[in-house]
Amino acid sequence: MKVLLINGSPHATGNTYTALNHMAETLRSEGLEAEILHIGMRAVQGCIGCFSCAETGHCAFGDPLYTMFEAKIRECDALVVGSPVYYAGPNGSLCALLDRLFFASGRHLQYKPATAVAVCRRGGATATLDRLNKYFTINNMPVVSSQYWNMAHGRTPGEVTEDGEGMQTLRTLARNMAWMLRKIAADGTPAPAPEERIATNFIR
Repeated sequence: MKVLLINGSPHATGNTYTALNHMAETLRSEGLEAEILHIGMRAVQGCIGCFSCAETGHCAFGDPLYTMFEAKIRECDALVVGSPVYYAGPNGSLCALLDRLFFASGRHLQYKPATAVAVCRRGGATATLDRLNKYFTINNMPVVSSQYWNMAHGRTPGEVTEDGEGMQTLRTLARNMAWMLRKIAADGTPAPAPEERIATNFIR
């Protein structure tokens, strides 16, 4: 079983990466594969609401970053999204990518366990987690929890490791994800059959 961890920070080896790597090490110790992918530092195209993906099944832009992540979410069994905190929210480039991935390719993630991790200097982490968790909760994805909110604190690179409670929270989170994946695999029950989608518009 493979867990994909998305480093949503522009810094490839900053505190967000360090936090995710701490989780990845725990996941591997539990016998799972873990891969961390970085979104990079270049500008990320956001969704423009053209709805062409409803007909084609994939985003109209088809840029290399989106294409790579779409392939990775197809093959993973679970997802972790990590982000630094910018003005009490996730990195904008990360949200631009997630908007497109979930809108155009969310079907490849349905019923896969997921969780979010926020890394901050001091505050805004709970609002960041709330935003990220919404991607999962409208896409039929079981959300994995820990013993506390999935946050860790640090400013300079590597400082996050000094947050003992944060590191423990992430280790617990990784073990809980491994436990959930094993339970799902052992049970073998297929995902629920979807109903025909109902869309209620309030202005007619």
